[in-house]
Amino acid sequence: MKLRSKLSGGLVIWAVFILIFFACADESVWAQEKTIKTETKQKTSAAKPSVFKPMVTFVEIGAARCIPCKAMQPIMKEVAETYKGQVVVLFHDVWTQQGRLDAEKYNIRVIPTQVFLDQDGKEYFRHEGYFPKEGVVEVLKKGGVK
Repeated sequence: MKLRSKLSGGLVIWAVFILIFFACADESVWAQEKTIKTETKQKTSAAKPSVFKPMVTFVEIGAARCIPCKAMQPIMKEVAETYKGQVVVLFHDVWTQQGRLDAEKYNIRVIPTQVFLDQDGKEYFRHEGYFPKEGVVEVLKKGGVK
């Protein structure tokens, strides 16, 4: 009897854990990811002819279900809006096939990782983990963004 109640209790705990995990991965995160990508592409193509080169490309490599990555989403959106025409913001989800390839390309060890590229596409700064907006803005200014 005691073994059965312990097993039942353990199963309940695992069920609650799984429910909480999937509840945290709500659809709004997926929508934000798609919105940032779509807005960035639209702004890039609408802002200048096909020759447009941003001063800085801000690449965020993370996962839609990662808590620190979720915390970066509003910062990325605000940077894309505030510095449109100067900065392109990209998000790569490492849990997708393309995202895994991008993570390998940038030698990602930890998510989230922010990679900042200059006009020539060369990396000039990298940060691992959550990066507050003030730090992001400081790095953008080092890249020539006003």
